[in-house]
Amino acid sequence: MTAPRTAAFRLLPLAAALLLSACAGLNHPAGALLQPANAAPTWAFEKSDLPPDPRFRFGRLANGMRTVIVANALPKGTVQVRLDVATGSLDETARERGFAHFVEHMAFNGSTHVPEGEMVRLLERKGLAFGADTNAQTSFEQTTYMLDLPRNDADLIDTALMLMRETASELTFSPEAVARERGVVLSELRDGRGYALDNFHDQLAFFYPRATYPQRLPIGTVATIDAATAQGLKDFWQRHYVPAKTTLVVIGDVDPAKVEQAIAARFGDWRAAPAPARPDQGKVLPGQKSQTDVWTNPALAERVTVARHGRWLDEPDTIANRRENLLRQIGYGIVNRRFQTLSRRVDAPFRGAGFGTSDVFKIGRTTNLIVDTVDGGWARGLSAAATVWREAMARGFTQAEVDEQVANVRTGIENGAAAENTRSNGALVNLALSLLHDDMVPTTPASGLARFNAFASTITPASVMAALRREAVPLDHPLIRFQGRKAPAGGAAALRHTWQAAMAAPLPATSASALTAFGYTDFGTPGTVVADSTDAALGIRRIRFANGVMLNIKHTALEADRILVRLSLDGGEMLETRDNPLAMDLASSVPAGGLGRYSLDQLQTMLAGHAVGNTFGANGDVFEAGGVTTPRDLLLQLQLMAAYATDPGYRPEAEELFHQGMANYFARRDATPGSALGAALGGILSGHDPRFTLQPPQAYQALTFAQMKPLLNERLAHGAVEIALVGDVDEAAAIADVARTFGALPAREARFGAWTESRQRRFAAAPGVQVVRHNGPANQAIVRMIWPTTDDRDPVQTLTMDMLEQVAGIEVLDTVREKLGKSYSPSVSSDMSHVWTGWGTFTAQASVDVADVAATRAALAQTMAELAERPVEADVFARARAPMLERVDNALKGNGGWLSLALRAQSQPDRIARFQALRARLLALTPADVQAAAQRWLAPGKAVTVLVLPQGVPAPPS
Repeated sequence: MTAPRTAAFRLLPLAAALLLSACAGLNHPAGALLQPANAAPTWAFEKSDLPPDPRFRFGRLANGMRTVIVANALPKGTVQVRLDVATGSLDETARERGFAHFVEHMAFNGSTHVPEGEMVRLLERKGLAFGADTNAQTSFEQTTYMLDLPRNDADLIDTALMLMRETASELTFSPEAVARERGVVLSELRDGRGYALDNFHDQLAFFYPRATYPQRLPIGTVATIDAATAQGLKDFWQRHYVPAKTTLVVIGDVDPAKVEQAIAARFGDWRAAPAPARPDQGKVLPGQKSQTDVWTNPALAERVTVARHGRWLDEPDTIANRRENLLRQIGYGIVNRRFQTLSRRVDAPFRGAGFGTSDVFKIGRTTNLIVDTVDGGWARGLSAAATVWREAMARGFTQAEVDEQVANVRTGIENGAAAENTRSNGALVNLALSLLHDDMVPTTPASGLARFNAFASTITPASVMAALRREAVPLDHPLIRFQGRKAPAGGAAALRHTWQAAMAAPLPATSASALTAFGYTDFGTPGTVVADSTDAALGIRRIRFANGVMLNIKHTALEADRILVRLSLDGGEMLETRDNPLAMDLASSVPAGGLGRYSLDQLQTMLAGHAVGNTFGANGDVFEAGGVTTPRDLLLQLQLMAAYATDPGYRPEAEELFHQGMANYFARRDATPGSALGAALGGILSGHDPRFTLQPPQAYQALTFAQMKPLLNERLAHGAVEIALVGDVDEAAAIADVARTFGALPAREARFGAWTESRQRRFAAAPGVQVVRHNGPANQAIVRMIWPTTDDRDPVQTLTMDMLEQVAGIEVLDTVREKLGKSYSPSVSSDMSHVWTGWGTFTAQASVDVADVAATRAALAQTMAELAERPVEADVFARARAPMLERVDNALKGNGGWLSLALRAQSQPDRIARFQALRARLLALTPADVQAAAQRWLAPGKAVTVLVLPQGVPAPPS
């Protein structure tokens, strides 16, 4: 049984992940060997009756540093390394706010054996991409440095260990490097500001006025970051980066004994030092009650939060506490399932609601009832949600409700146990970090299943309610907080009155409706296979049925008991025209509309305990549908998908949810620079072609299934279909299952359409400057430069542009971020379409201070111009290509990579041929090729520059 303590609905995110990078290697003298884990009680499992997974190898150096090592070959030949330091923003004093995060930045800016600027370069040369494979994050309580090694050779592992040792004890903190990095940190702080953060600050101040952490957000403040000195940062680092607070995690295709020896050699001479006590964390106030808060902003959707606090429950990870938490999980799940049912009705009282309890570090816990409503609907929504909550707490749960939750829990645990031997490195790393951060014992999925099976028969409605009551704080005289675009009519008094009225109202009568078994099982006579071949190189089996349905199967042993299912249906966005540009915008709402015989809510109950699901939407020239299932549920998964293809319900509640979502989207469209840019860009680049231009709000509110149904139903009935199955597939059984479902349908088009006219898309923006306005903070801006390119029909040209993207990304990062310190995350991208004829773009972008728009624009333009003016430096070229080669080499070590090839293996076989030639073509590219591509496509006079500026700020001169 694996049910760690969770809250069904959390009020507060307890970690703000702040991303960065890492780098390079040298030797330290060998020190003390690893000590056995039982040398001291330093692990949570030493005080628990839960046995840890025997694959995990735990150790401790004589200096106090801990280690976790796991040998695991998924993906084969790769390794993940994590240096976890138990220090974060809660370790800061008032004058040090933001220092933990600033130190994280400085880890990549010079150390004893790695000069400033060389860390990232070294790792790029060895095949690690900045950001994707080299990263770090700082939260309230931890700082974690992350390296994902694409190979498991001894040299690369040694480099990773060396870099982690440099971070732990060898950082230099030169004043010049601190001054340069300060601008990057301030840029990150600036980018995070806006209506959402303002709302979060008010939320924390209201609910936790005596706690420390609202004043210790990891990003810090402008004042403390400006005042930070090299010595001050170094003092914080030396005080907190000590062996006793540090754990090194190495998980992957390694020999644990050799890794242990290498760690001892690298870290054994790191001098032990006492771990400083964490400053006072303040208090959560269980007696805080009967207070009301109202916060408004034009971008905020309406929400009411009802809460009470309680003391922190010290519940170590034990068998008994996992059982207790499983019961609570089921209880919260039932209440939230009732909310979900109500939210799916036509004219529902709320858009969504949730009930849960969460820990506030180790100083308290909070129980929340959260209600999201349409604008002005808060009173009706709050009253309805309060009634559902009251009824649950007063009358308890039904056996049917418990059975549904238990079925879903059982399925998750059984699926985890079946896949135990094919867990990925990333999954095992997460278990290790849960041990370090939350004292959760990393147990085996099989032992969890055994514990669940031993306990499941004792789960009753009464035991679930009892466990829920032991944790959930009664919502008597609660704290009530409103957020929205306009203050509630009647203000705080009206909020309190509505709650009190709901508490006093008589509870309604209840009734339960029985459901029959899933009824979509007979689609006609099973189809006949008329073609069957297997790709000799990659082993993808290609089947064609007599009715035209295509099936591609790739069996892998990469993830036991998992099958990825994807369906491509001809049509998609090709059905949208200039006269009807929103024709398929409701397509993604089809699953929410249920089936002809069952609503989505009924399906959820009916299919409980089965690993099935169905997504649907228009994507380019196809509609895509699919899910993740297991071998035992594959037939049911295909039956569900076939039911949606033959009898979609098109229920009005799905339309209503779409309209509500679009209303919220338009209300916050211009609230941040990024959202304003996203709304405007398609129209700018296409000359306001209606197909790619955001339409007026009323156009979306007018959309109905009745309008879309004729077009979509025609495609569902006649469009070419190609199905891909990848994973733990029994090929004979899968062919039979598809024959009974999609193979049994009437004959359909044998080929995907050319859609020649519909594919036409023209880059119509004139070169020069376009200004987009946003309503966010007055110092936020975006500079985006876009060059028109072309589509991806030429594989060598496409690959060359991908290489140019990597080269330009390195150069832009070096100029805009590292040298100028103007932007936290400048980016470059090449997008060459596989759908739209002749369409492609090359983009460079940076989020900057309004005062830096002109300088940033000039820096981007100069960087691009230099790529055309002179050959790429050999070292930059090598650093750009190495991660690309590693991605090619590792592409088929996961089912996702295989799915990308199997998806259209019959209708687009060129995808496979291109992949097979990719590595050789990449190796054949030269710096001259990249320069020629820059000369052809990145001419300064062809760029469209989009400046996203606050309202009222004049645009800089062209």
